[in-house]
Amino acid sequence: MAEKVKKEEATVEKKAAAPKKEKAPKAPKAEKPAKAAKKAAPVEPEKPKVTEARCIATNVRVTPRKVRLVCDVVRGKDVDEALGILGMLNKAASTPVAKAIKSAAANATNNFGMDKNRLYVAEIQAADGLRIKRYTPRAKGSASPLIRRNTNLRVVVKERE
Repeated sequence: MAEKVKKEEATVEKKAAAPKKEKAPKAPKAEKPAKAAKKAAPVEPEKPKVTEARCIATNVRVTPRKVRLVCDVVRGKDVDEALGILGMLNKAASTPVAKAIKSAAANATNNFGMDKNRLYVAEIQAADGLRIKRYTPRAKGSASPLIRRNTNLRVVVKERE
């Protein structure tokens, strides 16, 4: 066993004693003028100007039928006018719709640099969201289903021209 250890030590010493080859630095290759011109001026495509901002509120805990009634009232109105109407509207869905319109307007002004005074509600949609299914007890040990509907609310605001 001692012989194996000596052989391993000897191989380690031989590896350490082996001289390392040094690589000579290579001369840089001459680039063709066409390639150099391409690298010097990269062409960046211009981004199109953003004309709309949106907000998507998912699973709002109001039924879509109630939200659609409120959406129909504010569709096409200026953002300030729509928020004024929603503040005075006595509907359960007026609060989440107002929040979504405020969020879309904030996205337009902060992210895309649009003028706050020229914004209007271009599109507003209320779609069916998640349905929560529950049961309520009834007479003689039976049960009836309850479906609690949620709404996916989508608001798009644009600048008036």
